Amino acid sequence: MERRIGDEILIFSGNSNPILAQEICQHLEIPLGRAKVEYFNDKEINLQVMENARSRHAIVIQSTSFPPNDHLMELLLFVDALKRASAKTITAVIPYYGYARQDRKTESRVPISAKVVADLLAAVGTNRVVTMELHSGQIQGFFNIPVDNLYMMPIIQPLLESMFENNLCIVSPDAGGVPRARALAKRLKDAGIALIDKRRPKPGEAEVMNVIGSVEGKTAIILDDMADTAGTLTQAAAALKKMGAKKIIACCTHAVLSGPAVKRIEDSAIEKLIVSNTIPLKEDAARCKKIQQFSVAGLIAEAIKRVHSGQSISSLFE
Repeated sequence: MERRIGDEILIFSGNSNPILAQEICQHLEIPLGRAKVEYFNDKEINLQVMENARSRHAIVIQSTSFPPNDHLMELLLFVDALKRASAKTITAVIPYYGYARQDRKTESRVPISAKVVADLLAAVGTNRVVTMELHSGQIQGFFNIPVDNLYMMPIIQPLLESMFENNLCIVSPDAGGVPRARALAKRLKDAGIALIDKRRPKPGEAEVMNVIGSVEGKTAIILDDMADTAGTLTQAAAALKKMGAKKIIACCTHAVLSGPAVKRIEDSAIEKLIVSNTIPLKEDAARCKKIQQFSVAGLIAEAIKRVHSGQSISSLFE
């Protein structure tokens, strides 16, 4: 008898992104596992897995997006409940890995928050982590369990090729994003590359932005892993416009879009902001005509298949 993936895998979703979880299950042709996630009056989480998980491979899909503390705690409790239910393995699929921005000590007496989250996940019994576009690659080294960091390149490349034919320039908003921009530029025919150099002349003063590379007369694609308040993104767009860019498009994996982000995007030189659904769009972002969303469900589903069957994940991005 042929072995079906649904006979061995159970997939659960927390409250952070149930729509993405449903899409992933549709790609895998597996029903979403039943679980109860409620709150006591004092806002403590009351969680119960409603499926028999004994000797099965359990997967929990949960972005640690707003509110990050609640969603992180939900994920930890899911893992603990599944471990106590004798699940064979437990994989945490974290499309957006929160607390990733504090990944090193930049000042005295500050935590390395990304490492704290990694320790918590391992401590409760997580066997594997699958995530997307980590803020920095070294976060994988904070874990003593396997981590698969997925990239949006296989999705964003055909999307950009369908929208723009040529004369593209991929722009990194900072030095840390240059490898990401270079990788996409190699995949796109004849695409150039540019870098935004950000500097603060004095504390509290606005950033001075210089564009390194030629963007004149080109369609500039600003590529970043996340858009939070969109300050850097919109200032970069203004600098690119000043340097003669014909069109300015922004692509970000994680649409945090907090505070004044949507208003800034609407008032900026950015013609379109393309984001993934690793984080659900808030109401104002969903209404914004400049924001276009694409789904990562197919990519994550393929990664889950490959993890389960022992196939290579890195080959997806070659």
